[in-house]
Parts: sequence; structure tokens; C-alpha cells
Amino acid sequence: MPGIDKLPIEEALEDSPQTRSLLGVFEEDAAAISNYINQLFQAMHRVYDAQNELSAATHLTSKLLKEYEKQHFPLGGDDEVMTSTLQQFSKVIDELSSCHAVLSTQLADAMMFPITQFKERDLKEILTLKEVFQIASNDHDAAITRYSRLSKRRENEKIKAEVTEDVYTSRKKQHQTMMHYFCALNTLQYKKKIAVLEPLLGYMQAQISFFKMGSENLTEQLEEFLTNIGTSVQNVRREMECEIENMQQTIEDLEVASDPLYLPDPDPTKFPVHRNLTRKAGYLNARNKTGLVSSIWERQFYFTQGGNLMSQARGDVAGGLVMDIDNCSVMAVDCEDRRYCFQITSFDGKKSSILQAESKKDYEEWICTINNISKQIYLSENPEEIAARINQSALEAVTPSPSFQQRHESIRPLVQSRPTAARTSSTGSVGSESATLSALSLDSLVAPDTPIQFDIISPVSEDLPGQAKSSGQAGRRANPFGESGGSKSETEDSILHQLFIVRFLGSMAVKSDESPDVVYETMRQILAARAIHNIFRMTESHLLVTCDCLKLIDPQTQVTRLRFPLPNVVLYATHQENKRLFGFVLKTSGGRVDNRQTSVCYIFESNNEGEKICDSVGLAKQIAFHAELDRKASEKAKETERVREKQQKELSKQKQIEKDLEEQSRLIAASSRSNPSGGEGQFVVLSSSQSEDSNLGEDGKKKESET
Repeated sequence: MPGIDKLPIEEALEDSPQTRSLLGVFEEDAAAISNYINQLFQAMHRVYDAQNELSAATHLTSKLLKEYEKQHFPLGGDDEVMTSTLQQFSKVIDELSSCHAVLSTQLADAMMFPITQFKERDLKEILTLKEVFQIASNDHDAAITRYSRLSKRRENEKIKAEVTEDVYTSRKKQHQTMMHYFCALNTLQYKKKIAVLEPLLGYMQAQISFFKMGSENLTEQLEEFLTNIGTSVQNVRREMECEIENMQQTIEDLEVASDPLYLPDPDPTKFPVHRNLTRKAGYLNARNKTGLVSSIWERQFYFTQGGNLMSQARGDVAGGLVMDIDNCSVMAVDCEDRRYCFQITSFDGKKSSILQAESKKDYEEWICTINNISKQIYLSENPEEIAARINQSALEAVTPSPSFQQRHESIRPLVQSRPTAARTSSTGSVGSESATLSALSLDSLVAPDTPIQFDIISPVSEDLPGQAKSSGQAGRRANPFGESGGSKSETEDSILHQLFIVRFLGSMAVKSDESPDVVYETMRQILAARAIHNIFRMTESHLLVTCDCLKLIDPQTQVTRLRFPLPNVVLYATHQENKRLFGFVLKTSGGRVDNRQTSVCYIFESNNEGEKICDSVGLAKQIAFHAELDRKASEKAKETERVREKQQKELSKQKQIEKDLEEQSRLIAASSRSNPSGGEGQFVVLSSSQSEDSNLGEDGKKKESET
């Protein structure tokens, strides 16, 4: 390196203008060095921050690749090849992340530490010495000025000594500070080169070390893996391009073939009506009344599922039940000057729906399909063949159906001929119409073909006298807390009143009431039946648990819907996994089957309170059991007290009789002593009361001897 200019330390005491001028040049150079070093520090800090960010991002990428197999993609499926490939990439990127982390540590130690030390220590030292030198120089100038003002006429030795001492001290301080300041400025000329070169050297060494680690990790096996992945990517790209070509060709073909279908009412000669369908789906306009004479039409997607007509709005995940179309009637109608309208009426005539098709073809197909389903053709093995035999012409499908009673009589032989496929059409009750469901049930717990009740009132409960009374009192509101205005409630004396919000799922007769498995099996069958028949409606009630009974109360009217006597509740349990579901088994008095008393299992859904409800029922039964024990003990004590009182009365009566007999004996003896000579022919007359007492005394003695 060429020679470096220096400040002459030996001329610091002289403090000449030339020295001060040279000092200014060095100070200007120090300021330039400080400015440049700050910019270089910011640039290197950005490199360091970028390296840290790269290390963190690489680590995050590796982590996300490892979590790919845990992701649930709706269309991804179980792609084991993709998962294993990403796992391999994750390992490689994780190694790169480790290398980047090492590089970040080396940059911090070899690049950032030297330049930070120069910036925070050396440059700040120059600034501090400059300030101290400026202060010392000003103090020296002030001391010289005071010394120069000493009077030569009136010399004051004390003042002169003080001024001289002040000049000595300030000059010494200035000289020492200037020498240290000159030394620091001279040293700065060397340190600035070290401060610039050492971080760059550390940066390059860290990068070389990073590249060496990368070359060591890049093995032949990894190169082969990357080559295979590159080939796979190219294959996928070719498959994608081929698939795009196929889809484009399909789109072109469909555009040509579907051109006639764009018309709302296509030509029937090109698209004939299919009259033998047992399944149909498409958009229909449904008429919904908004007032007495006003109505609106809503377009929804309708489809048939078994014997049910379903509808589904856009955006909905699943469809909802519109109507049970088994044994229904369908006919063409004129409605509000609209074309292609038809009306579907349920079997019992309580529900009807008016729908409008988009075209005549859809209109006739919908009517034919619903007619076929209403005749339960879909339950046969070859529904289309049977439909072809029944539908002789297309016009028969759009004629009005007969009355409900005639239709019921006409289809009854068909229903009886297929007992395994028959289904109960009463509201809220669905029979065992699925062979699969019956096969899955446990015969030892629930008998096959057992009807399932989905209404809030079970037919089995109609035979219960307690529930008959409850239904007979439906007109009177029942307060769930046992308070009433006029009469005393039957649960007012109960010490337990707990109210829960429940929703009734269903009930069915069961064969056993000895194991919680019967509750689990009933839950399974009821939930399966609801899923099969798309029954989503549930009746919400308030379940009141007392020491006497369980009550289902209408939350709106507070009317008791059902009453279950607590002694008849013999089993209760919650679902093993879904704690919202619970049920209980009720012994009924409606009859006996196979020399057994019939039982009914009721299933409910609660708001995460299934275990609480079962605990409450258990507590109520414990309280009722202890109350019954107390009642029996009290009755036994009363009976014992009555026997004791009776014995006391008998004993006191016997003592009274003995006392009367002794009194009579004394009277007889006294009378015999007073009339010794007239003893013959004389007798003592006893009163009727005394004779009766004597007879009672004899009877008492006889009873005492018998006991």
C-alpha cells in the first residue's frame, strides 16, 4: 500500500496554523469516511436481512411440503406418488435451509460484526475526541486571554499565580487532547481500509463455504431424482396439452350437437318423449302463494329419489323433501295463463304442489315419471319394462287421476303383492321398507319390520292411561316449574325440577330393556331411516325431569305433549360418540308380546346436554327410590303403632274386667257374711252391665289363652 499521510504529533504543542489546516483536512476525511461507512453498513445489513429471510422462507417451504399429506383437497384424492415426491423435496429443501442458516450465521460473524464495530466504536471515538479537543482549545484560548490582560503596574502575585496556573492546566489539557486526537485520526486511516476489506472478505468466505456445502449435498442420487422429476413434469405437461385438445374437441362437438337444445321447446320429432322413466331431474318453476289471491313462481332444481320428490336451490349442498309421491296423483292444470303446468297431490290429499316445466317434452316426461313412481314401479326389478306395459299411450299420463279412495282401492292389491317393499304412508310413520336396514338391525334387541314413529306422539303411548290423561288435558297449560293459578300441579311437591331443550328424533318398539345396546341400536336405525327417507324436520320441546315423571312440554303454549311415568323408565343412555343424542326405554301397559311386557325406546337430540339429562333422570330415580323407601318405612311404622295401640286398648279393657270381677267377688263375700242363716234360696242379682263385662272378661281370657 502507498504511504499514508499523518498528522505531526510533535507539532501538537506548537499548534500552528499549518497544523490546524492539516487537522481540518483530516476531519473532513473522517466525515467522508463516516458517511460512506454508514451507506456500506446499510447495504450489507440488507444482504444479511435478505439471507435471514431466505433461510426462513426456505424452512417454511420445507415445512409446507411435509404437511401436504395432511391436507384434505376435495379433488386431490390419495396421490401417494405426489406425496412421496414432495416428501423427498422437503428433505432436500430442509438441507438447503440448514445451509442458508449456516450462511446467515457466518455473515453475522464475519461481515456484520467488523463493520458494526468500526461504525459504533471507532467513528464515535473520533467524534468524542473532536468535541473534547474543541472544548480544551477554547479553554486554552480563554486562559491565554486572561493572562495577557495582567497589569504590569499593579501586579498582584495571587492573581498572577492563579492565571499562570490556569494557563498551565489548559495548555497541558489541550496538548494531551490534541495528541490523542491526532493519534486517533492517524489510526483511522488504517482502520477505514480494514473496516471495508474485512467484511467483504468475510462475505466471500461465507459464500464459498455455502457453495461447498451445496456441492457436497448435491449427490448423484439427488441429480438422478431431479432428472426423474423433470421427466415427470414434462409428461404431465404433455398429458395436460392432450387433455386440453380433447376438451376443446368435446366442446366443439357439444356445441354442434346441443344447438337444437338451446331452444326452450325443442322439436319433438328429434327429441322424443321418454314415458317409461322412474327417475327424473331438472329445473321447474314452483308456484308459492304469498296471500289469498297472490302468488309467486320460483325456479328450482327438482329431482326424484325413490318415492320422494326433492328440490335443491343453487348453492345448497343437499336437497330437501318436497313431497312423498308414493300413491300420489298428478294431472295437467291450467294455471295463471302459463303453459306446461301440472299439479301433484299427495295420497291423503292434504298437500299439493303446482309446477311448470320449461318445454312440452319435460312436461310430459315429468308427468309420466311421477305416474310411474306413484304406482311404485321403481321398486320392481325391471321398472322400465313394467312402465312400458302400463303406459299404453303418452296421452294417458296427462289425464286427471281418480279420487283418492278409488286410487287407494286400485293399488291395494299391488301393495299387498309386495309386502317386503311396502311402505307406510301415514304421516310421521315410516315402516321397515329397506331390506338393508332390517338386515343391519339386531334381532335380539329390535324386531325386524318394526315401525318407526317420527311424530312427537307415539302410537304406543295412546294405550298408556297416564298419557291418555295428559292428552285429554291438552287444553290446559302446564307450568314447567309446577306453579298454577287455580289448582295444585301434580309435580308441585317434587323436589327436583330440571328443564332441558330437546328435539324428538323418533321412537320404536324394542324387544329388550336390559342393556344400553338397545338404545344404541334404536339410535342407529332411526338415524338411518331419517337419512334414507330424507326426513329433516324435528319437533322441539322442553323436557321437564321431576321425581314423578318426565314431561314433554310445548315451548310455545306450555301444554304437556307427553308424560312418561318415572317408574316405567327402565333404561336410559347417551350415544357413545355423539353426546348430543340420548334415549330411554319406557315399559308400556298396552299389551304383552311373547309373554313379555312391551317396551318403547324414545330417541332425542339435545344441545350438548345428553349426559346431563341422563344424570338428571338417574338423580330423579334415586330420589324417587329413597322417597319410596321412606314411604314404606313410614307406613310400616304407622302400622306398628296402630297394632301397639290396639294391644294397649285390649290390655286396659282386660284389666278393667278383672277389676270388676274382683269387686263382684268382694260384694258376694260381704253379703254372705251378713246373712249366714238365709243362705238357702237366696242369690245375688247382677246387673246387665256386670254380666256383659263378665262375658267380655271370659272372652278376653279365652283370647289370651289362645295367643
